[in-house]
Amino acid sequence: MSRLRSDQFLPTSSLSSEEDMMVRKLLLAHDPDGRHLDSELLLQAIEDAMCCATSLEIACDFKREDIRQTGVVGSQEPLGVIIHKISSEMLCVCASQKNMYARTLYIFDLLGYYAWDAKVILVLAALGMSYAEFCLMIQLSPCNPLAASVAMLKQLQPNSRAFKPRLKALSSLIMMMLDMAKYIFKFMHLSISHLNPDREVIETIKSTICLTAFWIVRSSLTSYSHMNDLMTINPGKVCMSSSAIAIWELSSLACTLTNIHSRLKRPVDGLIQQLDEKVEQKLVSLFQVTHRDNQEALATLFLLMDKFPLKEKYSQAKVGILELTGKLVMFLISKSEFPSPEEWLLLVHQVNNLAQNKTSEGNYDIVWVPISSSCTWTDSEDRSFDYLSNWMPWYSLRRPHLLSPAVVNFIKESWNYKEEPIMVVMDTEGAITNLNAVDMLRIWGVKAYPFSSSREEELWEAENWGLQLMLDGIDQLLTFWIEQGKNVCIYGSDDQGWIKEFHSKMEIVSEAVQLEIVYVGRRSHHVQMMYIPANIQRHLSPTKIRFFWLRLESMRKSKLRLGKTVNTDQTLQEVSALLDFDENDEGWAIFGKGSSADTMRLQGNRLMECLDKFPEWGQNVGKWGLLNAIRMALEPAALDGPCSHTDTIPFEEGSAEKVLFCVKCKRPMKIFLVYE
Repeated sequence: MSRLRSDQFLPTSSLSSEEDMMVRKLLLAHDPDGRHLDSELLLQAIEDAMCCATSLEIACDFKREDIRQTGVVGSQEPLGVIIHKISSEMLCVCASQKNMYARTLYIFDLLGYYAWDAKVILVLAALGMSYAEFCLMIQLSPCNPLAASVAMLKQLQPNSRAFKPRLKALSSLIMMMLDMAKYIFKFMHLSISHLNPDREVIETIKSTICLTAFWIVRSSLTSYSHMNDLMTINPGKVCMSSSAIAIWELSSLACTLTNIHSRLKRPVDGLIQQLDEKVEQKLVSLFQVTHRDNQEALATLFLLMDKFPLKEKYSQAKVGILELTGKLVMFLISKSEFPSPEEWLLLVHQVNNLAQNKTSEGNYDIVWVPISSSCTWTDSEDRSFDYLSNWMPWYSLRRPHLLSPAVVNFIKESWNYKEEPIMVVMDTEGAITNLNAVDMLRIWGVKAYPFSSSREEELWEAENWGLQLMLDGIDQLLTFWIEQGKNVCIYGSDDQGWIKEFHSKMEIVSEAVQLEIVYVGRRSHHVQMMYIPANIQRHLSPTKIRFFWLRLESMRKSKLRLGKTVNTDQTLQEVSALLDFDENDEGWAIFGKGSSADTMRLQGNRLMECLDKFPEWGQNVGKWGLLNAIRMALEPAALDGPCSHTDTIPFEEGSAEKVLFCVKCKRPMKIFLVYE
């Protein structure tokens, strides 16, 4: 991905003669040596400090990325030391006898090795740090003895009539400089190679960046001077006319900055709009052709972000798209907040399920792409993103607010994102193989690799309805019971009276029949399931109860997406029946045995009727099996004549004495021996 280079460039005819000369002098001192600074992260930290410094509240709830581990790549000195040195130099320059023009050029000489955005951000960091310390002392001095003592030593008089207007003007000037710095950052990180823009436009913008940087540095030096003046105000001798002159100087600088800002803002915004249009056009055609790898597709998706757009899943380190080369990439697209914590946890559970096969391990990566519900990111969304991204076992966008509007529109329109979580799958060659693999991951976990639409159909062809599909991977004990071929009954209700009655009847059954009974709650009452009735001995945890119902919901979505109907698909019919139990208040139960596809679903009065008849059918469990014994008790009437179904099975010793049941109509079958 080609970024704008920060090398030297020539002034353009759009400059006045004075500006032209100024730009040429700045370029003489501009000799970047490749040092890299995370400008946006440092700019955010300065902005946070300024917001706290200019507010009446001492405590501010900002949870940005921690810059203490951030440094200047290519420099041996820590970032804090660099900022402190710049601050000290600016203070010394302010005390010198040179005119402001010469002082400004001197600072540019000191910053010659840095790119344009880094020059500006470092100067603003030095100014912001000094100003924030200044404001902190003012805010704390009324209630903190240490701050009051320091203010006294500095002879600070914050109650002077001349103090507050100048402080307010100074704050406004600094905030304006921060806004201007953002546009320098935006332009320096644009991938303009996609635009083929007019060279004169680019050179004009570059020259304007020089001017912008000059006026920001000059205004920063002036701000230092005014901070020094504010510390020496004597309320008994203050001259209101001199105070008015000082405010006029700050206002005059603000007007100059406003003019320069508008000259920079219009063309940069225009380039960003053009780039968005180009990106949107490219995205439409990008996934329709075959590529050598996934790098071009990833670079286009993350076009307006820096060269480390991702956050590593364990160390939180910055990661580039090269880490995804040769990997199948799954984009988990959602809001910064999931509809419920269990939806996150189920995906994490399925990704990390060690019981599933490991053939896909290392061959794929998940990247979380959070998208704001509005045009701009809110503080609440930032906090939610920071919290979730720090414990996820997969990559996430490091700065999702930088995602191009064109990419967001493409995701919404072409990938059909409607604010419900989706998982778009990109293969190793950059082709999209599935527009939503969330349901596959919830149902089968990593066994669904490579998570393509064709793989989804293949998995369903190999699946049969039964306890194993319903409960697979949710709970280790349930999995063990199924593997051991045990009889299992799962049931649900939120009616305490019904549960008590059900338990009293099932106790009689379980005394005579080896049967495991497990409570799975209700689909629409998962919030209330934090309270489990005391008389329920075996139950899933509230989280696993939610997992159970989420997987069933995913099964129905998956089947419907593949065009199945309840009339033609048994699994969809059974899943839909379970999910629809919430439509009434009746309790229900499902009986099954091990991994068998044969299950029996009973509800309400019919279930209680079955349990009441246990003395009649219980004696048949040994020879018929639990499900067949229940079925014969509820449907005792014989068919008129034998059914037309037949089945051929290998002969085993003693099989002629067994009672076999028809797979289709579940009735006892007559046994005939066939000799070859």
